[in-house]
Amino acid sequence: MPGIVLIGAQWGDEGKGKATDLIGTKVDYVARFNGGNNAGHTVVVGDETYALHLLPSGIVNSNVTPVIGNGVVIDPEVLFEEIDGLEARGVDCSNLKVSESAHVITSYHRIIDKVTERFLGKHKIGTTGRGIGPAYADKINRVGIRVHDLFDAEHLHDKVESSLHQKNQMLVKLYNQHPVEVDETTDELLKLGERLRPYVANTSLLLNKALDEGQTVLFEGGQATMLDVDHGTYPFVTSSNPTAGGACTGTGVGPTKIDRVIGVAKAYVTRVGEGPFPTELMDESGEWLRAQGHEFGVTTGRPRRCGWFDAVVTRYASQVNGLTDIVLTKLDVLTGLNEIPICVAYEVDNGDGTSTRYDDMPIDQVAFANAKPIYETMPGWTEDISKIHKFEDLPANTQAYVKRLEEISGCRISAIGTGPQRDHIIEIHSLVD
Repeated sequence: MPGIVLIGAQWGDEGKGKATDLIGTKVDYVARFNGGNNAGHTVVVGDETYALHLLPSGIVNSNVTPVIGNGVVIDPEVLFEEIDGLEARGVDCSNLKVSESAHVITSYHRIIDKVTERFLGKHKIGTTGRGIGPAYADKINRVGIRVHDLFDAEHLHDKVESSLHQKNQMLVKLYNQHPVEVDETTDELLKLGERLRPYVANTSLLLNKALDEGQTVLFEGGQATMLDVDHGTYPFVTSSNPTAGGACTGTGVGPTKIDRVIGVAKAYVTRVGEGPFPTELMDESGEWLRAQGHEFGVTTGRPRRCGWFDAVVTRYASQVNGLTDIVLTKLDVLTGLNEIPICVAYEVDNGDGTSTRYDDMPIDQVAFANAKPIYETMPGWTEDISKIHKFEDLPANTQAYVKRLEEISGCRISAIGTGPQRDHIIEIHSLVD
């Protein structure tokens, strides 16, 4: 089972770090294939908690080679801060491999991200302000800076000058900002490049050779399905493809080398930022979930919007990713509830006194924005499940809840997260063999 893709099946923050770390003990490489330092995930190892943003989760496992693929946009300053922080805690990062073709987030990308978001006012997207979108925009506009550009001063100066020609006009004339200096920016990037150089590799060749030799590669997605720029709740999405197809374009590994696609889903749903969210709870139930689940962003610290499990979203994720397995996380958060609602479909008002039921994701984003959840209710449980390691030992109501989610999600649930610790998980089916 050499090629495994692991992605978020909702709006992110599903606990991919925990799932990646679990699988990562059984693989040779963990390759991050999309996004940037707008993606935060937490890995708990014993008493140690690691908040990762740009580095692959496999970085904390000394037996795994961590890889940042060409589909990632890299802020070198953030990368070095993360490396320094981990090494200060005894984590060796020397084995990290960074794609020479990955695009670089520069200081001017961060500036543009922040000023444009402020300019949008009530129409803001809800970005993290970390320059992710502008860096991807430059990539598509073919004026981006790639990692290998950082090693030739003259070539880099020309590229920075070309990229800033239009941007400075916009910053000065539209946003009343100071222009960005070409020479200063070039010098800054050259210095960052020198420190980055030891990590740089042809990661596409590296990963393909590993797969050809029978080694196991885990492809780790940042963000999640519903934030995919093509398949998510556009325009309230990220600027890359965190769906399974992004694993191929974001690493240079062909689809025939992918054997399994694992989706991570919380036992409820959260979302950060703007955009439609049918099961969002604006009442005390939402506050309860937020408090119980410690739902605050790893990267931003922003409180997450919370809602009940949405089977329509999970079925959609199963469809567009071709999921083979689901890892259901944070099931323990629901402990203590008498009843647990599950969204099984949507009802959308047609505006003429009638309504339409949607059992599958509405393609029309207006319909999705106006979707009202149709719930069924399952009995809850009060028993502590964090120490349980076999599915059949779970309380009867917990088992029934998981089985119902599996039934209406269109994919088998192969593992269950029952708490924050590394061993707080139940494997029902092997995720690697």
